[in-house]
Amino acid sequence: MPAARDALVHPDKIRSRFSAALSAMYRAEVPQYGELLSLVADINADVLRRDDGAGRRQAASGDLARLSEERHGAIRVGTAEELATIARAFAVMGMQPVSYYNLAPAGVPVHSTAFRPVEPEALRRNPFRVFCSLLRLELIEDEALRGEAARTLAGRDIFTPGACELIETAERDGGLDEAQADRFVSELLETFRWHAEATVDAQTYARLVGAHRLIADVVSFKGPHINHLTPRTLDIDAAQSAMPARGIAPKETIEGPPARACPILLRQTSFKALDEAIAFPSDEGSTAGVHTARFGEIEQRGAALTPAGRALYDAALASKDFSTLPDEWDSLRRQGLAWFRYSAVATAALADGGDLESLIAAGAVTFEPITYEDFLPVSAAGIFQSNLGSEARDSGYAADPAKAEFEQALGRPVLDEMALYQAEQDASLATALKTLGDQAPAAVIV
Repeated sequence: MPAARDALVHPDKIRSRFSAALSAMYRAEVPQYGELLSLVADINADVLRRDDGAGRRQAASGDLARLSEERHGAIRVGTAEELATIARAFAVMGMQPVSYYNLAPAGVPVHSTAFRPVEPEALRRNPFRVFCSLLRLELIEDEALRGEAARTLAGRDIFTPGACELIETAERDGGLDEAQADRFVSELLETFRWHAEATVDAQTYARLVGAHRLIADVVSFKGPHINHLTPRTLDIDAAQSAMPARGIAPKETIEGPPARACPILLRQTSFKALDEAIAFPSDEGSTAGVHTARFGEIEQRGAALTPAGRALYDAALASKDFSTLPDEWDSLRRQGLAWFRYSAVATAALADGGDLESLIAAGAVTFEPITYEDFLPVSAAGIFQSNLGSEARDSGYAADPAKAEFEQALGRPVLDEMALYQAEQDASLATALKTLGDQAPAAVIV
């Protein structure tokens, strides 16, 4: 009998439970990840101690409460069926696919989306994100190897029967009750677990590595295994400098925009991928080998940029000259380069008539930048490149007809990140004006 609707666990709570369980599992599998969490916690506490303004900004935006729990992870699946099922599993946790990322122009044979919550309140409760990539088998040039990889992937099932059953239960009943939710977390965790036993022999593995190390990572194992988890820091430059003293070897550079007074978009760094012992099947039983794929990453998130802001950012990235991109919040807002959340201050004295700027000048409306919740194709490619070796190459990112193929595999269109930010900004302004009531002007020009 289906559970009563009021007995169902909210998707946000299931997401929080899964994120915590995944973090604990990864910490046990990759001890350096635990050191990374400790480092980030220390740096964040130090930033908040030194800078009262940072704490106020984080609190005003709702980011402070979520900071210590915030994670993003990444997995790579091999087939359309795997992608479609993982999308259904994430939906149980209130996570939807946002944006399309084609990494093939950078020499990485995958295309991707980010599963995440999309409502502002859900993001404040737990902004867990998973960057999920689908292998593009058609990019394997060796036809025989491509066929062998396809057969290997077709012969595996990355989901437990229990996980599939509970996905169907949630879809049928509109959610899961307490016992079902706990079992769902436990069952789905198995998809993300590391398996040190390869499903291909050493010779096949070597051929897959020769095609691309990421291809070997996707094809050669029982499941996709989580390949990194990322905590969020308030000062990534401090984290990069402090990593060696903690016994962590950082990558050479921080991906993303340079350090700024007004942080924008996303900056990332990581420790280099680990060499992990694996066993290949052989006539003698097994053969020892080494696999390199999993790593630890740290991110610093800034303001989400509008399409105009992204165009300026992309131009600045190409020219390595960021002077054209304003580094002051009000300039970014006035020029329509970043998205902002507006709030009413009902006790403020209002100017007579006017527009939004009058309300802001009178102190009746305040604004805070909306946090960027997504990923940068160039940053994503950079992280792949730094951890997977020289096969990746820098290139431009153009619209690709493969997006339609990806969405067909996914079973639905990906959401437009810009439309989500626009909706949040518009809703916040409408709420602010409603709060001000009759004091606000009848027409507001944004």
